[in-house]
Amino acid sequence: GLVKPASGVVRVGGFDLQTHPVEAHRLMAYVPDFPFLYDKLTPWEFLRFTGQLFRLEAPRIRSAAEAMIARLNLGQYANLPIEGLSHGTRQRVAIASALLHDPEVFVIDEPMVGLDPHHARIVKDVLKERSRAGMTVFLSTHQLEVAGELADRIGIMHHGRLIALGTSEELRRRSGADGPLEKAFLALTAEQAVETSLAAAETGKP
Repeated sequence: GLVKPASGVVRVGGFDLQTHPVEAHRLMAYVPDFPFLYDKLTPWEFLRFTGQLFRLEAPRIRSAAEAMIARLNLGQYANLPIEGLSHGTRQRVAIASALLHDPEVFVIDEPMVGLDPHHARIVKDVLKERSRAGMTVFLSTHQLEVAGELADRIGIMHHGRLIALGTSEELRRRSGADGPLEKAFLALTAEQAVETSLAAAETGKP
């Protein structure tokens, strides 16, 4: 909602992001790869603050926070200042706070950054559980194995353009590359680079 689109409309849950931003944002959650947290708060205090922002009732905040703290293995850190937590633990706090109000759409960038294998598995399971329960997860990552494991549909961005969209198998068929998703990615981006070069040559532009 901070940048107005040059064309087109973005709707979340039927709400236009430009004309009804508050209603749309209530249905959403967002976690960047380096989330901002209030360092002087504890995870408990931050979750309570987040719940209040979404105008949740106190009993719901407590029950949801308890569930997320247990699910993401944050119990031993719940009452410690956030400023002393590791990057991976802070990432789990951010994910817990984002899911507190049961969003319909969850936008998350590089969710596995800073997570050890054990906690990465927990986060993957949580995302899958929420997705199966009806939440839309829009995940951005450079880790192709994460995309291949988690995504029902994968979009490949190349120089700011969406050049391919489909399941892992559809992308492999389109690229003609079997095996790891990396092969399909490399084949499709190489194909796009050739098409771009040919188009530039035809127009006389470098």
